[in-house]
Amino acid sequence: MRRLRMGMIGGGPGAFIGPIHRIAAELDREIELVAGVFSSDAGRSHMAGAAYRIDPARAYATVADMIAAETARPDGIDFVTIASPNHHHLPAARAALAAGIAVLSDKPATATLAEAHELAALVAAADVPYGLTYTYSGYPMVREARARVAAGALGTLRRIVVEYPQGWLATGAQGKQAEWRVDPARAGDGGCIADIGVHALHLAEFVSGLRVDRLLADLAAVVPGRLLDDDCQVLLRFTGGVRGTLIASQIMLGERNALRLRIYGTDGALDWRQESPNALTLHHADGRTEILRAGDGGLSADAVAASRTPGGHPEGYLEAFANLYRDFARQLRGEPGSLVPGIADGLRGMAFIDTAVRASRADAGWVALEI
Repeated sequence: MRRLRMGMIGGGPGAFIGPIHRIAAELDREIELVAGVFSSDAGRSHMAGAAYRIDPARAYATVADMIAAETARPDGIDFVTIASPNHHHLPAARAALAAGIAVLSDKPATATLAEAHELAALVAAADVPYGLTYTYSGYPMVREARARVAAGALGTLRRIVVEYPQGWLATGAQGKQAEWRVDPARAGDGGCIADIGVHALHLAEFVSGLRVDRLLADLAAVVPGRLLDDDCQVLLRFTGGVRGTLIASQIMLGERNALRLRIYGTDGALDWRQESPNALTLHHADGRTEILRAGDGGLSADAVAASRTPGGHPEGYLEAFANLYRDFARQLRGEPGSLVPGIADGLRGMAFIDTAVRASRADAGWVALEI
């Protein structure tokens, strides 16, 4: 069985996420990076192609060039990965889907909700796989948490708390990775809420199996002169009236990437932290506390399938990312069981961003989250 051939859009010199995509995609040797448009500058795209050690002829100047050349080759790409700022997501996906090429994209799906609706129509018409890299859903113990909740281990759910504090934008926004995230022309309508808030929302819904029906949003641009939100707090009301809280911030000095999910039920509770991802804490109604670890015996099939090493050999962000790529590769081959988020998740994320931004600006109180 041959390796699937990937083309990358974005991920050029100075990018953080491009090399992450390449490493994750190739970890299980089911995929290889063979082509790309790594920058809007042709010279920088060729420079990145050399760094990735691909054929120089397959480091293209534009997406149109790559699609035209690769669809004409007998060994052309099987799918594209979109690893560029948000405003590129729809044009890049549109070009690939029009050519019948599958797409795996960074989140959020697009820059605006209107674009997400257009993208959903394009995905439906193209009838090829489309996925989103909500990376944290790839961790073994996140998948274990999901399986435990689905099996009723927590009883009836009562409260969901998800928080994602960072501190890297607490002052200025220097450097390529920071600058586009605070620019409405490139990031879209949301800042922090679109960058990490959607990760928090997806994690809460992925693990709990519930959907947010209503929300009350308080978003702020705390750093003077900033045009997009950098500090967010959102009250949530899930299916069945379950209450929740979401905090996402990029101005909390001292915080790194402290994504944390807690779910409380009538019979138990769970606690997972991204900075200690190999452990899942379960609190039982009788007062016992149990710590499950990746690689332990008795874990769910999804958690076991997402682990590559025995217990005590930590796996982290790269491996979680690679699990999404491995799932997507198998989806492309028509195999069942993929947990890669799809266009429905993309629409949910964009509806969340759009609703939270508009409701906060209008001080609207509780509003419905539709889609």
